[in-house]
Amino acid sequence: MDIDFPLVLVVLTFATGLIWLADKLFLRERRLAAYRASGTGDAVDEGSPAESEEPKEPYLVDLSRSFFPVLAIVLVLRSFLVEPFQIPSGSMLPTLEVGDFILVNKYAYGFRLPVAGTKVIPVGDPQRGDVMVFRYPEDGQTNYIKRVIGLPGDHIRYRDKQLFINGDRVETRFIARLPPMELRREDLGEVEHDIFLTMGRPGGSGEGEWLVPEGHYFVMGDNRDNSNDSRYWGTVPDELVVGKAFAIWMHWKSLTSLPSFDRVGGIE
Repeated sequence: MDIDFPLVLVVLTFATGLIWLADKLFLRERRLAAYRASGTGDAVDEGSPAESEEPKEPYLVDLSRSFFPVLAIVLVLRSFLVEPFQIPSGSMLPTLEVGDFILVNKYAYGFRLPVAGTKVIPVGDPQRGDVMVFRYPEDGQTNYIKRVIGLPGDHIRYRDKQLFINGDRVETRFIARLPPMELRREDLGEVEHDIFLTMGRPGGSGEGEWLVPEGHYFVMGDNRDNSNDSRYWGTVPDELVVGKAFAIWMHWKSLTSLPSFDRVGGIE
């Protein structure tokens, strides 16, 4: 079973915060009063230090007081500013490789509540060509990463490995043959980026026409013949959007290899 880390983080932050607050407002005074009434807190001979000014904090209170600020900072950073992710598959090759560690801007598309994902402060919307992280519409939990191709109201057509947006052919130019792949450069208007097409594979897979509903986005992987995307399971609703991927900060393919920083840089 997958662990819902955002939910765990929210629960731990609120739990430690409530324990710390309850102790500060109510329990600490009661503990001090009981301690003084017992006489344990009285000083010994004049000039000698007191045995203890305060009784020792309960373990759970001490733990909560120590961890709450750290958890709160992590929650704010991760929920509203920047969140790290690791790329687990090759669906975004050649842009992103398996083992890339990326940073995702959480406020580019508006400030959203943790876990629920509800947008509370609009800032911006996904744009064509953005590399976007979102929760998989089929289960609403698994994080996916694809490129935004279609915006609300767009008509998308994909035939014989050729993309059309609102009736216009999306131009690509040949870069290189890297068997079994062909590397091409795709022009989405504001954004140009590289894509992979599998040589010798028929173009029938993932073909069709789609009208993007309001509040939804049509996404595709840059590895066009090896990507599970909107061509197969439909569009991404705005409430499942997580953020915009903007940088690679490390590459670490497996525990048997060493981390590399050769791929550090922005994401096209």
